[in-house]
Amino acid sequence: MPGGGVWSAQPARPGPVPVDPVPVDQVLQRATSTDPGPVGPGSVGPGSVGLGPVGPGSVGLGPVGPGSVGLGSVGPGSVGPGSVGPGPAARVRQDAEAMDPAAASGYLDPPARVGFFTDTSICIGCKACEVACKEWNGVPEDGLCLTGMSYDNTGGLSADTWRHVAFIEQRVPHGADRPDASAAASAGGAAAAGGDRGAGEAQGAVPIEGQLVVPRVAQGSTPVQGQQAVPAEAQGAAPVVAQPGLRWLMASDVCKHCTRAACLDVCPTGALFRTEFGTVVVQQDVCNGCGYCIPACPFGVIGQRSGDGRAWKCTLCYDRLTVGMEPACAKACPTQSIQFGVLDELRERADRRLVDLHRAGVSDARLYGRNPADGVGGGGAFMLLLDEPEVYGLPPDPVVTTADLAAMWRRVALAATALAAAGVAAFAGRRR
Repeated sequence: MPGGGVWSAQPARPGPVPVDPVPVDQVLQRATSTDPGPVGPGSVGPGSVGLGPVGPGSVGLGPVGPGSVGLGSVGPGSVGPGSVGPGPAARVRQDAEAMDPAAASGYLDPPARVGFFTDTSICIGCKACEVACKEWNGVPEDGLCLTGMSYDNTGGLSADTWRHVAFIEQRVPHGADRPDASAAASAGGAAAAGGDRGAGEAQGAVPIEGQLVVPRVAQGSTPVQGQQAVPAEAQGAAPVVAQPGLRWLMASDVCKHCTRAACLDVCPTGALFRTEFGTVVVQQDVCNGCGYCIPACPFGVIGQRSGDGRAWKCTLCYDRLTVGMEPACAKACPTQSIQFGVLDELRERADRRLVDLHRAGVSDARLYGRNPADGVGGGGAFMLLLDEPEVYGLPPDPVVTTADLAAMWRRVALAATALAAAGVAAFAGRRR
């Protein structure tokens, strides 16, 4: 963390013994000898991780910070008299969460909040993140059948899919005013890891708008099927896609680890808690399978496992974070489409990336979940999209589903009071 501190929210809690520093966007400054090494494509096969699956309860490390469940903060009285929106107490809580949700949950001197920035403009749909997530966390397979609509075999996030790569096929009118491929490629040069190297440069390919990555074709060579050779006068520029009327949108989706998480508000057992890193984790040994968190999530992230009944979702590899390691999905991503780091730094990097894409003519590019003033207080995991959120199956304007809970309790209390008063009045009238 900044200043070289060890990643620990509580000084009295024993932490890992740091060894050689490992630069991971200057966030993970210390790693431990338990790190099995890269989880890149080809190394995520069975047994390659070496530490075994993360079983139930293993993510429940450390105490649950006071107030992490959130019950009571939405009770009657938190809304001012006659007020429809949140009252002063609720606004103070929301402001505190926006600044540091871990501190608002009761952690003393927590580390900087971390998260994911997923740049879908350089996602190639390889599903290495899905495989790495399942391998490290011991997530069971969830069906190996294609949906019939695309090359997607998982369909969406669920208890058995904590990372989901969407394949969205779009038909673009021929001759439509689309950004020049070379412009998009030049914008992609600084996309990965804060601009150290572009995915296209690293892989010998150029990212085309819509995530179709095509290798450069040398002069005089035979083009690969589905590609067109680059004319001699255009050598050094991006290749031309043979089918301009079709594009792929690929995006790796995950739990957003919301700043104002409704799942925390509704969990009756404290199984869902806020970690010292600002993430949201389910403790499987505490979950009673009530399922309240499932409809509470505005993104449909959480699911109940068949035959188990308990809720499961992404933990942002909490067990890895506590020992100074990068989440498995980000480590496995070959194009660095999934970037992990301090959330404030990721937001600045995403802002720069968006400016670059707009300058390159990709006017539809937008950030999703980046704004701390949105309905969930901003996400700990946010994305850069190339089209409307609905195209990716995401809600356009997500709102924490417990936002009106305080007002609802207040109205219930008023209704109960009025009913009791009416009953007393009726009883008194009869006695006369």
